[in-house]
Amino acid sequence: MKKVFALLLAVAMIASVAVLAGCGNKNATTETKPADTASADTKTNDSKTYVIYSDNAFAPFEYLDTATNNYVGVDMDIMAAIAEDQGIKYEMHNEGFDASMGAVQSGQADAMIAGMTITDERKETFDFSDAYFDDGQVIVAKAGTTLEDLKGKTVAAKTSTVGGEYAESIKEQYGFTINYYEGSDNMYQAVLTGTDVACVEDFSVIGYAIKSGEVDLSIISEEPANVKGYGFAVQKGKNPELIEMFNDGLKNIKENGKYKEILAKYGY
Repeated sequence: MKKVFALLLAVAMIASVAVLAGCGNKNATTETKPADTASADTKTNDSKTYVIYSDNAFAPFEYLDTATNNYVGVDMDIMAAIAEDQGIKYEMHNEGFDASMGAVQSGQADAMIAGMTITDERKETFDFSDAYFDDGQVIVAKAGTTLEDLKGKTVAAKTSTVGGEYAESIKEQYGFTINYYEGSDNMYQAVLTGTDVACVEDFSVIGYAIKSGEVDLSIISEEPANVKGYGFAVQKGKNPELIEMFNDGLKNIKENGKYKEILAKYGY
């Protein structure tokens, strides 16, 4: 009888251990399920923070507000409005136009928005959004300067820009040579100090600078030339979802009036 009782007791103990082990596994599964769900969420675009580069001295599209020490402008506001509309998380880096293009091309940045004109040549390297603003180039100089005065002189242009390309296309016609600068402010200063007789700049940008009294220069060409659209850009073949979201957001802010409100804020 003692042997039978001992055997029954051993069986009961084994069964109890098995039940407890089963309960333990069930609890472990329940506890790890939220972690699995969180892991899956990190793979969605909603959780990604995009790195976006921009210019740092191209008012009114992007420029430093010295009162707040923040970069503001048309591009900054359009990007913020589209991001809010589409739920895009992003970090903005205002590093300059050349630096922005280099960052996107190298993969350091996911995209750029910097008053970048959409051209066939750039489409070989970048994928663009729909155009969000149209602009063209003008020739700018001190008051009283004429186009005839450009002959035999130097004209300022900004490196890696459509303005520079336009200057190259007309230099033979007007008989000038070109000095290149990194930023618009540098160009304006070169003209004001007499280093260069004139500069080539986007109409909306220099128009804003003249109207606001920041630059004492005049537009000496008759009409904006080479008018094209500005686009939001990513490295070719990369981040197509970002282009899609930008286009969708742009359409929405145009329909709800936010786009018009942003342009009006800067005098357009």
